[in-house]
Amino acid sequence: MANGEDSSSDSTRLPALAGVGGSVPPRVPVEEEDEEDGGMLRMSFLEHLEELRKRIIYALYGFGAAFLICIVFCYQLWDFVRAPAVDALTKIGVNPPDLVVNEPMEGFSIIWVKVPLVFALFLGSPWVLYQVWAFIAPGLYQKEKRLAVPFVLSTAGLFITGGLFAYFVAFRYGLAFLLGIGLSNGVRPLVTITHYFDLFVNVMLGVSLVFELPVAIFFLTLLHLASPRFLLEHSRYAVLAIVILAAIITPTPDFFNLMLFAVPMCLLFFIGVFASYLLVLKREGRKFPWATVLSILIASLALLGGVAYWILLKLAYHFVQHWPFFVK
Repeated sequence: MANGEDSSSDSTRLPALAGVGGSVPPRVPVEEEDEEDGGMLRMSFLEHLEELRKRIIYALYGFGAAFLICIVFCYQLWDFVRAPAVDALTKIGVNPPDLVVNEPMEGFSIIWVKVPLVFALFLGSPWVLYQVWAFIAPGLYQKEKRLAVPFVLSTAGLFITGGLFAYFVAFRYGLAFLLGIGLSNGVRPLVTITHYFDLFVNVMLGVSLVFELPVAIFFLTLLHLASPRFLLEHSRYAVLAIVILAAIITPTPDFFNLMLFAVPMCLLFFIGVFASYLLVLKREGRKFPWATVLSILIASLALLGGVAYWILLKLAYHFVQHWPFFVK
């Protein structure tokens, strides 16, 4: 009878509560309560240290495998590294366009050790970044874990893209300028492979890290440390900081090479702001008007194409593969 009394008393309480409050809020199922915490692990401090140790070892394994692969092709990789120097020396009339060695161990340390290390860093970057994500993933919500693939692809892709931009654009333009200084006054460039490789690594890694700017801005927004409105309101300070940073990274003091660094960096900043704006829209349950924006973009590209067609045909300009690219 106790069970019957309890059930009857519960049935009488519910209408009473409904009369007072208007309605009884439905009980949230356990599955819905745990949906946000699904997959989130509760780990102690020692377990975090053990997980960190495991991920560092895995990252070193992947980096070591990439290093061994790069050692096998070290001479081909060195030819790739010295190609900008050969082009720059050829352009300024130095024949033969060779780099020199001052110490017996210099060639071994550069060609067999440092060059494979740098290329292994780029080759193994997706694996290393995946280990970083795997370390922080247990503390994330289930919906945040879905960012794993975009995080690895975007971060590694921007890192490698920055290296390619530095190699094919920024470094090549700057090197010819530097080696040509004083050539008409009897100064002949005699570049050691150590000094050349140090400059090569500084430019490559510096530009590659700068290309991570959109990812950094996105995660600042994800952690509620910044917002698109704040970033846009203070964008002039960001542009000033970018120009100063570009002046530090740029291997030459001329304005043209400064702009080669500064303009892409500014574009990356605003791309990061746009990505953070999309994140804020998703949080607020709103959608970005892709159809309108794409229509405006296509119309703008069509207008630029028409202007380029008019310049090429009506004004008798033609395209060349060097600055200023359009000449009569």
